[in-house]
Amino acid sequence: MIYTATITTASLRLRESRIIADLLLQAVSDDAWNEAMLDQNLLQMGSAVSIKRISRLLRARLELLGPGAWKMVRDGDRIQATQAVFAGAVKNSRLLGDFMDITLREQRASFAKKLECRMWNDYIAGCLGRDPDMPHWSDATVARLRSAVFSMLAEAGYLKDTRSLLLQNVFVDAQLAAYLRACGETYVLRCMEVAE
Repeated sequence: MIYTATITTASLRLRESRIIADLLLQAVSDDAWNEAMLDQNLLQMGSAVSIKRISRLLRARLELLGPGAWKMVRDGDRIQATQAVFAGAVKNSRLLGDFMDITLREQRASFAKKLECRMWNDYIAGCLGRDPDMPHWSDATVARLRSAVFSMLAEAGYLKDTRSLLLQNVFVDAQLAAYLRACGETYVLRCMEVAE
């Protein structure tokens, strides 16, 4: 199965991702991780269930990219750190990456000024052709996925905001681009460079 709905769990969450990146760079033990998340509540969330769910997803996104990206997330300026977190989200979710690589690329190639909400539904229908094992999602899940993806695109600067859905140019941070190339993350970089 290529496509999953895990992306609805959390947007980019830069502040929380910086905390997760710091813990990953410290290579803390499982016990220290749990203490930081649950006892100290470093993410400042209301329930243990939310802490576990969101920290698990953010950690999974970042772990895929390695220590070089963790350092950019923790220490980089807002743009570099956001883009590094976004790279992890693209790597972690083929649903997000392929939307950029297919739909966003098509819009850019036709010089479109904005996305339309219906494009998400068209994209999901196309996903079924690419991944016959993809689960059948309810309309509510498809809407939540669209909301999550469009929010991330806005956070990363690809959309002006989630209301207008106006497309914007995004230039991938040079240090991050070089790191992704060096790590062989050509798919992630290709998706991210769609708006240059």
